Amino acid sequence: MDARICEIAEASLHAAESGAKTFPQIVAQLIAAGFESYAIDFRRATATYYLPDGDSVVIPTHRHAAPVAAALDAGVLVAAIREAQQSAPGYTYARFCEKVMTGGCAGYLVSFSGRRAVYFGRDAETHVEHFPR
Repeated sequence: MDARICEIAEASLHAAESGAKTFPQIVAQLIAAGFESYAIDFRRATATYYLPDGDSVVIPTHRHAAPVAAALDAGVLVAAIREAQQSAPGYTYARFCEKVMTGGCAGYLVSFSGRRAVYFGRDAETHVEHFPR
């Protein structure tokens, strides 16, 4: 993968983790660079960014102290997603990650063309969240 593309993926991850950019800004940046999707794996503390040709780059993420609960709790997950969408007071990506992990989220896949995020639990239960229009 081209070094510039890798740098864009890494900058996007750091912008999310630091709060420098919003989710829509990060998505726009990744789409402009040619990415089609990305996946976050909380248990491995990695982010994988995918190009349409199948090439990908894996970047280490911040490792959160919160354990991933055994079962996916859609109520906890949806509440955390709504806080993020509304930029609720005190919202940070780190707090979002910890909330969804305690709600049983082991990771998520974001599809730009599908305009959705698929959150999954340790038992492969899923919750699909479509991007707001």
